[in-house]
Amino acid sequence: MTVSVFFILQISFFIQVWLLNLYLQLLSNINEFRFAMETRKNILPLLFILFFASCQQPDSEHQGAELNRLAEASSPYLQQHADNPVNWYEWGEEALSKAKAEDKPLIISIGYAACHWCHVMEHESFEDTAVARIMNENFIAIKIDREERPDIDQVYMNAAELLNGRGGWPLNAFALPDGKPFYAGTYFPKERWTTLLEQVSKLYKNQKGQVVQQAEDLTQGIQNYGLLSLQDSLAELTPQKYNELFTAWEPNIDFEKGGYGPAPKFPLPAAWEFLLQYHYLTGNEKALTAVTTTLDAMQRGGIYDHLGGGFARYSTETDWLVPHFEKMLYDNAQLLSLYAHAYQLTQKEAYAEVIQQTLNFIERELSNGEGAYYSSINSDSEGEEGKYYTWTSEQWESVLEDESAKLLKKYYNLNEEGNWEKQQNILHTTSDIESFAKDQHLSIKEFNNILSEGQQKLFEAREERIRPSTDDKVLCSWNALMLKALVDVYHALGDENYLEQALDLAYFLEKNMMGNDGKLWRNYKDGKASIHAFLDDYALLADAFLVLYQATFDKHWLDQARLLTEYAISNFKDEKGPMFYYASAQSQDLIARKMEVSDHVIPASNSVMAHVLYRLGLLYDHAPFLEQSKQMLEQVQPEITEGGAYYANWARLLGLQVYEPYEIAVVGEEFREKSRSLQQKYLPTALFMGGIVENLPLLKNKLVDGQTTIYVCQNKVCKLPVTDTEKALTQLQISE
Repeated sequence: MTVSVFFILQISFFIQVWLLNLYLQLLSNINEFRFAMETRKNILPLLFILFFASCQQPDSEHQGAELNRLAEASSPYLQQHADNPVNWYEWGEEALSKAKAEDKPLIISIGYAACHWCHVMEHESFEDTAVARIMNENFIAIKIDREERPDIDQVYMNAAELLNGRGGWPLNAFALPDGKPFYAGTYFPKERWTTLLEQVSKLYKNQKGQVVQQAEDLTQGIQNYGLLSLQDSLAELTPQKYNELFTAWEPNIDFEKGGYGPAPKFPLPAAWEFLLQYHYLTGNEKALTAVTTTLDAMQRGGIYDHLGGGFARYSTETDWLVPHFEKMLYDNAQLLSLYAHAYQLTQKEAYAEVIQQTLNFIERELSNGEGAYYSSINSDSEGEEGKYYTWTSEQWESVLEDESAKLLKKYYNLNEEGNWEKQQNILHTTSDIESFAKDQHLSIKEFNNILSEGQQKLFEAREERIRPSTDDKVLCSWNALMLKALVDVYHALGDENYLEQALDLAYFLEKNMMGNDGKLWRNYKDGKASIHAFLDDYALLADAFLVLYQATFDKHWLDQARLLTEYAISNFKDEKGPMFYYASAQSQDLIARKMEVSDHVIPASNSVMAHVLYRLGLLYDHAPFLEQSKQMLEQVQPEITEGGAYYANWARLLGLQVYEPYEIAVVGEEFREKSRSLQQKYLPTALFMGGIVENLPLLKNKLVDGQTTIYVCQNKVCKLPVTDTEKALTQLQISE
């Protein structure tokens, strides 16, 4: 290594330490701050050692590898590593006992099947026999699918964030045999990884006391990281506090290109759901503009698959052009709900097209044939990221005739040089169909015909390529998001088939992933489930069942939502406060029991549970549920103002509680038709119930013989009953 490169790396390291100091100063919890500062102070000497190790060149190559045992794993991601020469273990007593018996540190390597850099590190390091030998001789190596075991991922991700100020996947942690980590990072190139392995092994053998002390300090920091301090004096929740939220959001919104914050840009559906609600409650037009600008930009950008439908996980830059190409069920499910709500509000036909194309993609490529949906599609095929989705100019022209090729090249912005790597083009548009057709002196009908025919030919040609692999496990929480999405799309587009698909999915989850006592399984593959569920599974499925009840008025789904919620209260709730832990009290012990509070690409399980408790409390007239939801919201209320998109789902709950939801009862023989007519509108603060049986407290004495009646109520006080949906909408202050 040259002196100049060494000093560049050294400067980079000191900058990272400075950023870590700054990051720690921003921690809101004072106790957490103290622990983190102590952690940084105590581990800094060892960090220097590991830093210098990662800058050195590796020793000579080793040879030999042992077969691993991941071929029998339930996770497709783990199965992908079954032919590695690394002697991988799954997380469990076998691996931990062996590490203790042989006094070897653990390597805990965490990723997921659709992750590009996970595949890169596997190919560079884990498939290499020399690297594998070092790992096998000096460590007990554990491979973890973060989607199956997010509880483990949370712990070691916290370690990486405390040490580096950031995290990501692949996540690679070094830990004592009892699981306490002493170092963690993300992707390492082969040379740095090999050197790091050798240096960590030497440190563990020769300076074990220092390693153990660092692990103890870091573990203490992890245990306090992200925990809420219980608020003694709670501020009152008011409409004014809700109305002021947009002021804090506005500077972080990209009103030109769409999105929240700088690159990389994630869709963050919960953020835009909040702004739709905010627009509805306050009339703020700028909030709606933020949403539509973002939805338009994502639809036109490279993050969207213009030939096959569906969205990639995120964009690497500000224009939504260059994604990481993996397609996740959770993203696409939430975006279906978001585009459905935006369509209800704006009636933009482009949103309906995105919904239908994305649903076609999910049914075509993620359906398991039994009513449920697989987890994801890989970013890579033939060892290259995005190869399946991109086009050279030559490939394009081999499929389309001259005139169509030229026209659609212009529409999708293809060029000879390419707009990505290796002269490849990522399809994207820069104008809507109407404007483009006009510029090309074509009618909209003429251009749509050319576009439709060209898309079909290109799609069929793409189908001949080697397709990215599918992670074919079924996850409860992600399928719950899809269940809700199908109901939301049913309301927006009015197609009964979507409701039937939602019911098929609900029955699948109930039959295969839910016990009679409300206990859930996290995963399902090859006819069996093997991992106990986490809080997000309970919260999101209860939320989806609530939505399904409001579409069908079948009380079975409402009762199931309550059963799940009561199980979660019994097994996940913190005894000292209103919040819930992520893992059950009966789950396998880890070094820390974590809580999810802030919203990210999926809303936090605590924020979803707080929504569920509030709506169940209203529907069942059950005060304890309402009180717990209020207490949960009060605890995070100080964070909502400054947290922006990362407390968006909490902000939606604030709007619901301070403005008070409409309780809409539709009772009588025509309840389906009238309820469906009402719910075609965007009504984010409405709670629907009804049918032909007075089976809820708010339905008592509301049935009228021979007619279907609509009651619009707030806080149990109802306006005059009506039989006409237009009059009911007027009572909701919503005009036709």
